[in-house]
Amino acid sequence: MALPGRTGPSSEPAPTPHDAAPRAAARHPARRRFLTVTAAAAALAFTTNLPARGAFAAPRLDAARITEDPFTLGVASGDPLPDSVLIWTRLAPAPFEPDGGLGQQRVEVSWEVALDESFVLVVRRGTALAYPEYAHSVRVDVKGLEADGHYYYRFRTGAWISPTGRTRTAPPAGAGTAGLRLAAVACQAYHDGYYTVHRHLAQEDVDVVFHLGDYLYEYAVNSAGGARDYTDVVLPAVFNREATTLADYRMRYALYKSDPDLRAAHAAHPFVVTWDDHETENNYAGAIDENGSDPALFLPRRAAAYRAYWENQPLRADQLPEGPDARLFRRLHWGTLAQFDVLDTRQYRSDQAYGDTPHVPGPESDDPARTLTGDAQERWLLDGWAASTALWNVMPQQVCFSQRKLDLNAEAKLSMDAWDGYRAARGRLAAGAKAAGVGNWLVLTGDVHVAYAFDIKDDFDDPGSATLGTELTCTSVTSGRDGVEHPANRDTYLRANPHLRFYDGRRGYVRVELGRENARADFRVVPVVTSPGAAVSTAASFVTEAGSPGLTPV
Repeated sequence: MALPGRTGPSSEPAPTPHDAAPRAAARHPARRRFLTVTAAAAALAFTTNLPARGAFAAPRLDAARITEDPFTLGVASGDPLPDSVLIWTRLAPAPFEPDGGLGQQRVEVSWEVALDESFVLVVRRGTALAYPEYAHSVRVDVKGLEADGHYYYRFRTGAWISPTGRTRTAPPAGAGTAGLRLAAVACQAYHDGYYTVHRHLAQEDVDVVFHLGDYLYEYAVNSAGGARDYTDVVLPAVFNREATTLADYRMRYALYKSDPDLRAAHAAHPFVVTWDDHETENNYAGAIDENGSDPALFLPRRAAAYRAYWENQPLRADQLPEGPDARLFRRLHWGTLAQFDVLDTRQYRSDQAYGDTPHVPGPESDDPARTLTGDAQERWLLDGWAASTALWNVMPQQVCFSQRKLDLNAEAKLSMDAWDGYRAARGRLAAGAKAAGVGNWLVLTGDVHVAYAFDIKDDFDDPGSATLGTELTCTSVTSGRDGVEHPANRDTYLRANPHLRFYDGRRGYVRVELGRENARADFRVVPVVTSPGAAVSTAASFVTEAGSPGLTPV
């Protein structure tokens, strides 16, 4: 039997009831720069809990016997195409248990897509199976839809009906679409506050949401939910440790998706997701974890994290990991208005230079062999720009692309985890954008828990050099807790980086409206997240004109 959304049988090794990816018992004092991952690949055969050929013969559960709501984690949709959209849910009547409360049985789920919220005008329907090997997640690539259409969807199993989701398809390929409204979010540490940002995002009139990474954090969450400081809820002790195994990551997603505001945002809009580091482990680089452990110990953990990510996100079967590898970078289009090149800057990167500490540029960080994207992804991006016919070329990705000096010294320190630590790779992209004639280049960024607006310069050390594009950094949903409008380093950063046009340290998201004449960016912020219910406001707005890169305040 084929995996839902795939063709052909699975051939991964058989699962065991509970996974246990071992963690390094001893830590290396420095991160290793040169290594081989062959031993790590071999270790995956027995540590990643993947289904075997024939594993889909698990007994089928009579859905009528499900006595508790299995749709506790909500619904989601993603990656809209002109004729299809991916819809998702995951069955979990007991979401904080390793098996979600459904054991090792498969469950039949029906689904339907309609033109109206009452489901009178149903246009597509069918059934899918929720397999225990995939944490009872269900994904359906609903095909045959009308381009540029709005739809409602829901799932049903037994007597239970899921919440209703709202989604849409992209405009036809080649269509001269007049406009697009998008939002970008990132960094939503559950233990740092409430998802007030997602509640407001759910109410925004946008076509699509880009989630730029750190959807979850591997860090422990105590019984009071950290900064949420629950007095009426006691979280299970299973969350009060770092996530390292497949069971850990699955239940951590269940914790995050138990939040009604996050579920509301997913139900309201299609998402396009990409990961950063915390979906696996802080600041990992390729096969190297934060502490320089043997890849044979880290890659099984990465495989577990990648697997849980796919199970819990509205991603197509093309993104299903094979062990510790997954092709997450991909390209979407919005008629001729926009091309979206969604990057993965974690899986293929070279290890951070200078021990991943702020450092002045030097031979190690400026080695032209260093890469943030890997050679194949870099070539895919450059080739995509060369072939692009879109007015706006949008690059959703994770870490700061523009130069960001951290002090006012003549030789300023830079972040080695951002593109500043991979300047030769950034230079290759800038050269490729110019060679391809990319005139309206828009970079969307997460990671740093503050909002930035940058002019992307041809030479960042020469304020008078040509402006090549615009970078918008969307701040965080909760990470960093409440934040402040003017962080202590704000004046230093603005003086050290003349191309930095805006800096705000509060939580929020960026809303962007792309049009044929210009793009408008609104930085939406809330004053607090450590208590629920804060109002949202616009901290600043900018416009960049089509054909004339550079940000103008409005």
